[in-house]
Amino acid sequence: EVQLVESGGGSVQAGGSLRLSCAASGFIFGEYAIGWFRQAPGKEREGVACIGININAGITYYEDSVKGRFAISGDNARNSIYLQMNNLKPDDTAVYYCHAYKRAWGKDYNYWGQGTQVTVSS
Repeated sequence: EVQLVESGGGSVQAGGSLRLSCAASGFIFGEYAIGWFRQAPGKEREGVACIGININAGITYYEDSVKGRFAISGDNARNSIYLQMNNLKPDDTAVYYCHAYKRAWGKDYNYWGQGTQVTVSS
């Protein structure tokens, strides 16, 4: 059974930091691009950060509003990825989801975690 389990969410004041973790199981971790999405109330889910299939290559993507504040990293040995979030702003308030994706033989494989709430107060 494929599972992505997030942890590390919580409530902080603006300017604070949080570190989200995502533990993956049930699939070959190294075959997937892994990333974080978020969804704020009344808004569509948006991509926040992503790390490429080869974590060690360090190929990453960040949504413009989090560049310089968020950092994504991964640990192949632990089948886990992390999102370090610094200088948090109220606009970062959302449910954060871990996501795994690969495309193989013309088919897309998408897996989602259950989400973890991040609340930033001003």
